[in-house]
Amino acid sequence: MSPEYEEPEDVSEEEVDAHYAKLADEAGRGGYNLNPDSGFTRDLVRSLIINERRYGYRACPCRLADGEKEKDLDIICPCDYRDPDVEEWGACYCALYVSRAVVEGTQAVEPVPERRPVEKERIEKRPARGTDSLPYPVWRCRVCGYLCAREQPPGVCPVCKAEKDRFEIFMK
Repeated sequence: MSPEYEEPEDVSEEEVDAHYAKLADEAGRGGYNLNPDSGFTRDLVRSLIINERRYGYRACPCRLADGEKEKDLDIICPCDYRDPDVEEWGACYCALYVSRAVVEGTQAVEPVPERRPVEKERIEKRPARGTDSLPYPVWRCRVCGYLCAREQPPGVCPVCKAEKDRFEIFMK
């Protein structure tokens, strides 16, 4: 351990409770589900708090953060990979967010393969600042007009809760 590194102070149960409640509220309002295993989920929340103190942002607790926000933007919770992971595997990489099937007990949480590209590929995918090129298509919810730039539309619109099939490509 390098001499300039200091382990973050202990996280109180009250802090975990407050962050857990906030995450659960945000997830519910956005059409997402937190892992129903409250002990597991509380441990993840504690790790998010530690990472926020350590780096100044909520880096995914299950990935190795660089410590430079610009390099870690894709793994700030909720990470860029949450939706495709939940859709394909029933849970995000760290299993904080899970599908409705997992909550209902009809699907088990299993290990999710890492889909985060290596650093060189992440850098190549970013558009140069000031250019008009987009790395992802922009999807529009046909119900409420919500826009998001990503490979696929969200499973549920975070604004009006419309299902994925109500999205259309707005811009490529």
